[in-house]
Amino acid sequence: MPQFSPAEVARKMGSGLLSFPVTHFHDDFSFDEPAYRENIGWVGEFSPAGLFAAGGTGEFFSLTHEEIGRVVTATVQEAPEGLPVIAPAGGGTFDAIALAQRAEQAGADAVLLLPPYLTEASQEGLAAHVKAVCRATTLGVIIYSRANAVYDATTVAELAEACPNLIGFKDGVGDLELMTRIYARLGDRLLYIGGLPTAEMFALPYLEMGVSTYSSAIFNFAPRFALDFYDAVRAHDSEQVFRRLNDFVLPYCAIRRRTAGYAVSIVKAGMKVIGRPAGPVRTPLTDLTEPELAELADLIKKVV
Repeated sequence: MPQFSPAEVARKMGSGLLSFPVTHFHDDFSFDEPAYRENIGWVGEFSPAGLFAAGGTGEFFSLTHEEIGRVVTATVQEAPEGLPVIAPAGGGTFDAIALAQRAEQAGADAVLLLPPYLTEASQEGLAAHVKAVCRATTLGVIIYSRANAVYDATTVAELAEACPNLIGFKDGVGDLELMTRIYARLGDRLLYIGGLPTAEMFALPYLEMGVSTYSSAIFNFAPRFALDFYDAVRAHDSEQVFRRLNDFVLPYCAIRRRTAGYAVSIVKAGMKVIGRPAGPVRTPLTDLTEPELAELADLIKKVV
């Protein structure tokens, strides 16, 4: 059973910074459950506002349904009491429904609905997809707008009216005009989450559009820095925000942009740097090169 109602999950998540833990693998790429469980306890010590199990940073796209179930169950069991756990759902509609129902059985508190696999779809088709998932679970559902599932303002408004358990909109596009249209139309009906690869880059301007929280990949290896950055954003302390952007976030992003897929790989590299290795990334992703790892280590030393 979930700890919270959908509305309670949204309130809790909107009150602080969100963490997207990596999924730990052995050198043979099998799931390292003991290491993952230990890491969830460590992350929980820093009091994030929500834990997204097996999300994009957690390599959802490379996990089997059975592995996703194990990751979600481990997160629910190891997360501190009172910390919402959000499970992933994605793929085609029937896959997404199965994952959402499995998450509910495991005791997760909400579902992050990732884009369907491969195919493009109309707004009508995307709306039908979301409605089917929302009908299939009592959990709160957050739609992730990115890639082949970019929802326009009219579709989001339709879904918010039709689906009482639709609680959130996560933006992975960075279209400021679209975000403005959605927030102007729906106001506080939804929780708005910044979900770009390094969300800190957009945190300050997005705050003005009702995006009170974001998913921080940096939280994985520099949680204190990530929380201090978030506090500066919420305080509208632009001097501190831009200082931290220049000192760490911008050069970090420069490494991340060098190779497709590094948005995940660089996070696992950061875990290795701080002495909390999470193993390799699974193909089709690739790990950072040794020179890039050394460059990242020099950068992280400045903030941890």
